[in-house]
Amino acid sequence: MSSTARLDDVVAWHDVECASYDADLPLWRELAAERGGPVLDIGCGTGRVALDLAAHGQEVTAVDSDADLVLALSTRARAAGLPVRAHTLDARSLDLAGRRFPLALAPMQVAQLLGGEQGRAAMLDRVRAHLVPGGLLAVALADPWEGTPVAETEPPVPDMREEDGWVLSSRPMAVRPEGEAVAIERLRQAIAPGGELSESLYTIVLDLFPPRALESLAAARGYRVLPARRVPETADYVGSTVVMLEADG
Repeated sequence: MSSTARLDDVVAWHDVECASYDADLPLWRELAAERGGPVLDIGCGTGRVALDLAAHGQEVTAVDSDADLVLALSTRARAAGLPVRAHTLDARSLDLAGRRFPLALAPMQVAQLLGGEQGRAAMLDRVRAHLVPGGLLAVALADPWEGTPVAETEPPVPDMREEDGWVLSSRPMAVRPEGEAVAIERLRQAIAPGGELSESLYTIVLDLFPPRALESLAAARGYRVLPARRVPETADYVGSTVVMLEADG
């Protein structure tokens, strides 16, 4: 495999930048134990949350808009013999043929990747249609700067992963405001087994809005707002507020 091909590997870079995060897993396990399954995992990626919950005895339905990530999750679940069903679906147009869940999760910054308030409203409506009466939607929201101006923020340390002789590194290089969002620019570097280095820039744009804005939007769409939960920050990752929304019966 050429280094250029490796830079185009969506699954590999998702694993580099997301797979090692585990600070939120105890909360998802707790909610799943309280509410029961099956659990709906929204924006599942390669299965960081879905595979963990399945390994703890939960049946999981996982959705993501990226077909490559969904295929990777399905392959990993089958290899491990875990009860995960993965589907290539966008949360804003979610349709699982009438299936309903007592618990839906939107981990990490999934809700901040929906293209503004209209996208968030669409997600809330479609998820509510898939919750049982009294079902819970838990949505994690991160503000990496906790009120600090973006221009004054030091980027975090790089994420790294070794795989099949490759060394992959993703370093946040800059953050800049873009209206009601923030753009995070990353330098992705791939070192091939033979030592060849290649690199590219990748930018992700996150919507920035306070948890209370999502709570107000959800309350107007048939949700009951419960007290928010908190995922603490770690040495490598910022913390997050988890908005807790219960579907009215």
